[in-house]
Amino acid sequence: MEAAATPEGGAAAGGPAIGAELDAIEAALARGAPLAGLGFWPLVGRVKRDRALIAAHAEQIGRIDAAAFRGWVGRWRVPAGVGTAVLVAGALVGLGATVLATRTSSPGWAGLLLLGAGAIWTVALHSPTHHLVGWLVGIRFTDYFIGGPPPPRPGIKTDYATYLRADPMSRAWMHASGAVATKLAPFLALAVYPSTIASWWAAAGLAALGVVQIVTDVAFSVKTSDWKKFRRERAVARSGPAPEA
Repeated sequence: MEAAATPEGGAAAGGPAIGAELDAIEAALARGAPLAGLGFWPLVGRVKRDRALIAAHAEQIGRIDAAAFRGWVGRWRVPAGVGTAVLVAGALVGLGATVLATRTSSPGWAGLLLLGAGAIWTVALHSPTHHLVGWLVGIRFTDYFIGGPPPPRPGIKTDYATYLRADPMSRAWMHASGAVATKLAPFLALAVYPSTIASWWAAAGLAALGVVQIVTDVAFSVKTSDWKKFRRERAVARSGPAPEA
């Protein structure tokens, strides 16, 4: 395998060696070895910083990532389009709850409906927002699964080859988009509160949910979840292309 030319006209350093390493990783994974101990992700980190290496190795990296993912989740997955459709339907249920909240004559029921909408949107808007933003920047997705940091929630799996081919800042904002949608969800329901006769505790509950989510993002997500990935991809974008050989 020869090194591919970079867009600037240079050569991708390490191309043949990386190809050999990926071959060894793919063979070990096929034998049942855990991906975590094979040095795969540090290798991917090197590839990300060179567009020529991405062009040469994205397909194989995507294939390895997909095989590892299927081994991890087994049959507990559904196609990405199905999962997004289900969650969008859930978001529409939340919208219906807010409409009912504006029409009911019971302050208690109005409050419960608003709280329900905020909670539903917190879950239902996250992954579909990833899906939409990813689709707009050329990233495709394969499956939904239950996972992520506690508590368990629906997650959406990228087609990693298309993920690598996307611009680093596009990857970063794809990760950020779901987190932003989740944090906005309670405040969207709270915005409906003045149009209802809901009890005060509904507004307090929605505000508290939103604040708690922001605090947990600051405390945890920057280390383990979407904001960690946002920062990682932004760092790749800031590092610029690999120098010419």
